[in-house]
Amino acid sequence: MRNVRYWEIDEARGRAVVLMVFYHFIFDLFYPENNQFYWLAILTATFFILVSGVSLSVSYSRGAKFKKFIKRGLKLLVLGLFITAVSFLLLGKGVILFGILHFFGVSSFLVYPFLKNSRKNITLFIGVSFILVGMFFWNVSINTNYLIWVGLTPRVFYTFDFFPTFPWFGLLLIGTYIGSHMYPNGKRGFKIHEPDNIMSKTLQLLGKNSLIIYFIHQPIMILLLYVLGMKSIIFVLI
Repeated sequence: MRNVRYWEIDEARGRAVVLMVFYHFIFDLFYPENNQFYWLAILTATFFILVSGVSLSVSYSRGAKFKKFIKRGLKLLVLGLFITAVSFLLLGKGVILFGILHFFGVSSFLVYPFLKNSRKNITLFIGVSFILVGMFFWNVSINTNYLIWVGLTPRVFYTFDFFPTFPWFGLLLIGTYIGSHMYPNGKRGFKIHEPDNIMSKTLQLLGKNSLIIYFIHQPIMILLLYVLGMKSIIFVLI
């Protein structure tokens, strides 16, 4: 039972991967002239984080111990720090200090105490509270970078990828709440028939390999745009 993957979760994550690649392609194509598709970045991240919350709930219900969450968190933090280093070396501005991988890494540590009660309404309440506090933080500025992971930033702060604990951890908690109701005790609580078509299979494959795709899709797209003559290679060094 523990090794069974729910195809619908993989497919949902695959759809988020498609949204991510599409948004980054549009961003790369039009940057810096146009960023009117930022709403798509928010939609994509929301989808990813909710699905992650559902998945974490299922994993916990199947007996995953804190050690597993620690290993996952450390792995993602290391990868996040790698992204920070690369962005520092290649980007003239917009260095990624606390992006989506940093967020998922820290969240792996923070979420575990909540998973035991993720089915209760208190989890939903805490999740919404995180989101509201995060929205309040948007209008607050401080004189240090040390609290950006919380969501408090200096007045002048620019980065290409920013997902602080407030409000995004609240969305993750809501995902665990949804997951605990959809998959009580780690078991599917509803009937659904797996579609036997190439689109679903492809989306599932993308969902299973979302982390790899996250790392390779941007260099591939930037190189493609360069080869097609649509962007200068200097585009990378911005």
